[in-house]
Amino acid sequence: MLSPARFVLAAAFLLILRLPAPAPVSAARPIVAGKPAPSEATATARWLAAQNTWGVVSTISSDLNGAPFGNVVSYSDGLPGEGHGIPYFYLTTLDPTARDALEDERTSFTLSEFPLGTCGKIDPENPTCSKLTLTGKLKLVDLQSSEADLAKSALFTKHPEMKDWPKNHHFKIFKLEIENIFLIDWFGGPKPISPSQYLEFGRNQQSVMSS
Repeated sequence: MLSPARFVLAAAFLLILRLPAPAPVSAARPIVAGKPAPSEATATARWLAAQNTWGVVSTISSDLNGAPFGNVVSYSDGLPGEGHGIPYFYLTTLDPTARDALEDERTSFTLSEFPLGTCGKIDPENPTCSKLTLTGKLKLVDLQSSEADLAKSALFTKHPEMKDWPKNHHFKIFKLEIENIFLIDWFGGPKPISPSQYLEFGRNQQSVMSS
């Protein structure tokens, strides 16, 4: 006959065997249709740039003695379905971002997948909710150039109200000349992407840009 102590242990063991297995902890949301797979880092970076309409531009502040200054800014990298990867901005020197860039062009531009609604219920900092930082130089675009026409069309298509912004604010077109790319889209740290890989991607893969 089992002693009382052994009887309790045996009963507990049988109870454990009958319990359902715990549900696995979800560390990441499923891959969303239209978003490139984690193995396609360059495609993901271009997808983020094409799908978003705003991000955070960080400059070296001329008003804060060189401290970093981040500002929410609208942008476009091209017409819908025809993104080129280069972010264009419509800025006025009444805003510190443009003033900073005219004094020191060094700039970074950060995008998150979270505003697109494809991250589900996970936290924006979760590695599977992609984030992209493009670093380089924020430069004025010559308003008399064909590039300015392209940039203006891209910006006004995604942001129609820009056309009616006050003329006496003297808005100008800026672009980010990309020198470094930082992408997190899964576990394991940032993905290595060169500016040339980023800019050349998608020339024959417009479906990624328009998804």
